[in-house]
Amino acid sequence: MVWLFTPFFVRIGAPFLSLTQHPRDIMDSIAAADSHALVRILLAEDQAIVRRGIASLLRLTPGFEIVAEAENGVQAVEFTQQCLPDMVLMDIGMPLMNGVEAAAKIKATNKNIKIIMLTAYDSDDFVMNTIASGADGYVLKNATPDSLSAAVHAVMQGSEFYSPSIPAEVVQRLKRKLEGRSGTETELTPREKEVLQLIAEGKSHQRISEFLHLSIRTVDTHRNNIMQKLNIHDAVALVRYALKKGLAEI
Repeated sequence: MVWLFTPFFVRIGAPFLSLTQHPRDIMDSIAAADSHALVRILLAEDQAIVRRGIASLLRLTPGFEIVAEAENGVQAVEFTQQCLPDMVLMDIGMPLMNGVEAAAKIKATNKNIKIIMLTAYDSDDFVMNTIASGADGYVLKNATPDSLSAAVHAVMQGSEFYSPSIPAEVVQRLKRKLEGRSGTETELTPREKEVLQLIAEGKSHQRISEFLHLSIRTVDTHRNNIMQKLNIHDAVALVRYALKKGLAEI
């Protein structure tokens, strides 16, 4: 995994600020304000090599403690309930349950837990889904270790954090788009999104029924409802939609 240095944007209060100061200096100044605070972090990433690399980097940073590691969204939700971390660093594209859905479930039960999404993508759909989930930050995987550490500190201080390829005006535009959504706009239910992700991952209806504890007939009904709502008529288009919306990753 290659980490490249980039500047970043951080939101403190209402305005977004473009920070030209080196992330290490920012991180040190924030940490100095509360040197005794220990940030307990749950790391969720399905690729073991990437997960272990990020965990190793964070363990080298004073004030950070990795309390649990999850390899899919289901584990992320379960481990968060068990460990009650201060912060969840979570990949978006994970099997069984993607990071966006996991973030929404975590925030629904405990809004005080901070969440930063880690991803290789900066498309509007991914960012908007992240905002809708209630996550507090969005960091691209080409960030430097110092930038990631600074992001954690900034979010723990109550700021929103976005990588530089997602300018403040884009974030605000996407927020306005979410707020302006028509109440009649077609929306999939949380269960339908779960079924869609598993279909996009190539799971059979039998496997989906076993995993979600549903009958095969119920899975078929969800699939038909999804296709009807989205006006999609074949499986390939269904998978393409899930990938575009960030509901699944291959």
